[in-house]
Amino acid sequence: MSGLLSSIHVTNLLHLGVLLVLWIVLFKATHLLVTLLRHEPLIGWAIGPLGLTVMVLHEPSLLYIWLDVLCPAFVSGGVLSIGLLTPISPVVFPHDPLVRILGVGCGVLITSTGDFISALRDLRYPLWGDARILRSLQTLHASWAKIHFTSFGYAYLSDHFGSNPTDLLQALSVEL
Repeated sequence: MSGLLSSIHVTNLLHLGVLLVLWIVLFKATHLLVTLLRHEPLIGWAIGPLGLTVMVLHEPSLLYIWLDVLCPAFVSGGVLSIGLLTPISPVVFPHDPLVRILGVGCGVLITSTGDFISALRDLRYPLWGDARILRSLQTLHASWAKIHFTSFGYAYLSDHFGSNPTDLLQALSVEL
């Protein structure tokens, strides 16, 4: 094992950093694209330490749940394959195909395990409507994300909860 690890070399640290940032940005952008392609009513979005999150009103279909897992995983694998296994790679791997597959596979597992667990949770314990919005708001508020609501989101919160976003977020923070 030590011989295997000693045969992996980083040739350019700056290019490796750019690759890692590009990998995460493209992975998150794919999530956003899959969500926006649904054309669901947009309640709002949040910008926080975990990236950009959008909140939509309707329950996701089974197809959407799996697209939201598989599309970002394929993008993650593609970026890592191109970035690590081509001549432009900032990391030199041994020519053993198993090492290369494990390297890309571990990267995909790092990015997609949370998505897979969320998909299983959505299939086993589906939340939709008000409960899904409240869970999203509570999770985003707990992660110190800055939450922005659309005009539809303001109207939705007023109609369904009898509250404005500020009061609702304050009530959610009391429950934490």
